[in-house]
Amino acid sequence: MAQILKIDDALAGALALLKAGEIVAIPTETVYGLAGDATNGEAVARIFEAKGRPRFNPLIAHVAGMAMARRIAVFDPLSTKLAEAFWPGPLTLVLPLAPGADIHPLVTAGLDTIALRMPQGFGATLIGRLGRPLAAPSANSSGRITATTAEAVAADLGDRIPLIVDGGPTPVGLESTIVKVDGQSLRLLRPGGIAAEVIEAVARRSLLREPGAGVEAPGMLASHYAPAAAVRVGATDIRPGEAFLAFGAVPPEMADAAVAVLNLSPSGDLREAASNLFSHLKALDQRGAATIAVAPIPARGLGEAINDRLNRAAAPREVTTGRHQAS
Repeated sequence: MAQILKIDDALAGALALLKAGEIVAIPTETVYGLAGDATNGEAVARIFEAKGRPRFNPLIAHVAGMAMARRIAVFDPLSTKLAEAFWPGPLTLVLPLAPGADIHPLVTAGLDTIALRMPQGFGATLIGRLGRPLAAPSANSSGRITATTAEAVAADLGDRIPLIVDGGPTPVGLESTIVKVDGQSLRLLRPGGIAAEVIEAVARRSLLREPGAGVEAPGMLASHYAPAAAVRVGATDIRPGEAFLAFGAVPPEMADAAVAVLNLSPSGDLREAASNLFSHLKALDQRGAATIAVAPIPARGLGEAINDRLNRAAAPREVTTGRHQAS
């Protein structure tokens, strides 16, 4: 089983493992990441193996500063403006891969672009000490609920990795927003921890939402973020045997009918709801209900990202998972 170390005691051990080509689960401001040296093919392969992740699904490369970022990606004035406004923070930019970039091809899944982010906190310190970018997708089995605590990582991946760095619950609770910069246009590939409206205000242009050709960044698979239970979104009633993931005021008849109830935000605060989303889904999943009914979530602000995760969790699945056969 993985060793779990508190964040204040973990830097030296994490650094030694990464230098040896191993992988480590680390906290970021968004969610827990499964980190490996992005220049080391064996380390990147270990990430895919531990997660059971399809190798056509690219990874995000995490950097510790703009000098490192510019060695990996080509920045134009628009992408530079976004980086200056939102880095370090929960924004991932998909940019042209720089000529001669020392990134293993597994990270980009053969694309000529790279997904790039500059994290805060422990991740930034670790990358700075390593001197190389880290590939770090979410620290969970591919397609399943994202981990926002060290305990959740241990329950899922504890027998597949050597170390989990425990930084407590992650403050944002959603993965980063992913934006592709293509000339003077911006395309939203994945809503996330920064609301689209905030990015649009800085960029002074709208984010396009038309799907591109194939998988261009993490989090774009139709079925993703899924518990073992089925998920039913936009629920205004409770069916027999369902658990209920509420938002805002809970009608007494719905609370009484559900086998278990958790509320993303009793006050209807979308930031609180984002922070609680994955931990509440996981907790309800552990109650054994065949289906989790989810209350309607407003689509404004961070609600766009919350609904994106819920819709992917509710999407048809091609494999048998836990308690039901998906179509």
